[in-house]
Amino acid sequence: MNSTIYIIGVILLLAIIGGIVGLIFAVRNRSKKYNDKYGAEYQNTIKTLGNEKKAQNEMDEREKHVGGLEIRPLTEEEHTLYLANWAAIQAKFVDNPSQATVEADHLIMEVMQTRNYPISSFEQRAADISINYPKLVTNYRAAREIAKKNDRREASTEDLRKALVYYRSLFDELLEPEYAMVDKQ
Repeated sequence: MNSTIYIIGVILLLAIIGGIVGLIFAVRNRSKKYNDKYGAEYQNTIKTLGNEKKAQNEMDEREKHVGGLEIRPLTEEEHTLYLANWAAIQAKFVDNPSQATVEADHLIMEVMQTRNYPISSFEQRAADISINYPKLVTNYRAAREIAKKNDRREASTEDLRKALVYYRSLFDELLEPEYAMVDKQ
């Protein structure tokens, strides 16, 4: 009888250890899934919210929010118009980099609005972009920080050049047809 209790105890102990190990692997796998999908934005969200579970819930909420939006591709006319607007901004950069950077930021918001992204606040725009363009949201955040420096007249021409490059990467993706966006996920 004593050996039976011992065997049952060992089995229970092994089951508990197995459950704990399984839970650890499940948590790691879930974290890896989010990290693979959202990259630096997931890490930024963990840092902002304080833990992985909250960050995962936030990313799920963002995905649900963006999934409920009626994001649409641009028409050919809109695409052509926005490309021309971007070319004008780039040309303006030579003579007035500060103003060109401001206009690039506004053009990004205009394209987003045309595609039916809500543009209420920068953080909401960045959160929405993080779902379909997780690799570009870091650039968008960096460009926004430079734009803030620009508002305070603290940005160098090199800073402004970097901001324009960051804006351009997002701009290019926002102008892609809808099927291209889905393929890149």
